[in-house]
Amino acid sequence: MSADNQETTESTENHIEKIRILPGASHDLTSATFEIKEEDHTLGNSLRYLIMRNPQVDFCGYSIPHPSEEIMNIRIQTTEETNSVDVLNKGLDDLISICQFAMKSFQVELEKKEYEFSSS
Repeated sequence: MSADNQETTESTENHIEKIRILPGASHDLTSATFEIKEEDHTLGNSLRYLIMRNPQVDFCGYSIPHPSEEIMNIRIQTTEETNSVDVLNKGLDDLISICQFAMKSFQVELEKKEYEFSSS
């Protein structure tokens, strides 16, 4: 086996399926429940908040089925003008943009080196 083939095989074996649509989604995907692995309330609540701000979303909620499993489920129901997959993608893109903005703003302030220390 060549080094390239071995590297491809190893990366495929280490790859996890991060998001999947659970059974029971509507045929037009206006309502679906997504399972997201290795995530918790941090992503769930932020993503739910951003998705609910979309006027084409009727419902969005998330749950952690069991505290010992690193799985988060998020349910999205939309109007007929869009579908839950597109809404989830937009929510994730929006969250990435917000995080990038926050990181950039933090770095700009940190580079100013205007630190204040409290002696309490």
